[in-house]
Amino acid sequence: MLENKKIVFIGSGAMGEAMIRGLLSHDLVTPEQIVACDPVAARRQQMQEAYSVHVSEDNAAAVKDADVVVLSIKPQVAAKVFAGLKGHIPPSALVLSIIAGLPIRVMQEGLGHGAIVRCMPNTPAQVGMGMSVWTATEAVTQAQRAQAEAILGALGEQIAVEDEGYLDMATGLSGSGPGYVFLLIEALIDAGVHIGFSRGDAQKMVLQTIAGSVELMRTTGLHPADLRNRVTSPGGTTAAGLLELENSGVRAALVRAVVAAYRRSQELGAVYDE
Repeated sequence: MLENKKIVFIGSGAMGEAMIRGLLSHDLVTPEQIVACDPVAARRQQMQEAYSVHVSEDNAAAVKDADVVVLSIKPQVAAKVFAGLKGHIPPSALVLSIIAGLPIRVMQEGLGHGAIVRCMPNTPAQVGMGMSVWTATEAVTQAQRAQAEAILGALGEQIAVEDEGYLDMATGLSGSGPGYVFLLIEALIDAGVHIGFSRGDAQKMVLQTIAGSVELMRTTGLHPADLRNRVTSPGGTTAAGLLELENSGVRAALVRAVVAAYRRSQELGAVYDE
C-alpha cells in the first residue's frame, strides 16, 4: 500500500520520529520516500543523520506531490501551520493527523482538504508498542484506509472506529492509560522498597510481573478475572492483598480516572466550537 508513496511529516517530534522509525524498521517504505519537516535546523539535521530521510523547513514545498501528509504537531501551532499548507496539499493526498484533540472539521476548514484520518495514538508507540484508535472521513478511499492501517500498524496495534466521538473515549482509556499504568508501577516499586527490597530489584520485579501478566493474558485469551482467580488461593496472600485494593476503591478509582479523562477530552474539543 505504501510502495513508491511520498510521505511527508509535518513536525518531527517524538511521535513523528516514532512513526518514521516504525515505517523504516518494518521495511514499509524507504528513506527516499519520507520528508521530515521541522522549523528547527538542528532537529532536521538529527533526523537526516539518524534515518537518511529528506528534510525540509518549507512545509508548502514539501507536500508538493505528496501521497500522505502526516500532521504530527502541537495543537497550539495548528492554525499557523494550516494557513501555510492550505491550497498546497494535493487533492488526492491522504492527511493523517495525530494532533491531540483537534476535530476533523477544524482540519477540513483550515486545510481546505477532505480526505482526513484523525488518530489518537499513545506514548508506547515510541517503542513500537502503541495503541492507535482512528477514524476517517467519507472522502478517504479504501486504498487510503489501507495506507493508514499500515502506517499506524508500524506503531503497534490499531483500531478503526466509525464515529469521531470514540476518539475522546480512546483518549481517556488508551491515550491517558500509560499515565495510570506508570502510577501503578511507581506505587508497586515504592511498596517493594518499603518492605525491604532495593529500588533496582523492586523495579525489575514489578516490570517483569506486569509484562509477564500481560503476555499470559494475551497467550491464554482468558478473562482477567479467571487469571486473577487462578493466583488467588482461599485465605492466601493474594486474597489478603486484593481485599485491601477493593476496600481502598482502586477498581472504582480507575473507572473514575478514565471517565474524567474522557470528559476532559470532550471539554478540550468543545473549545473549537466557541
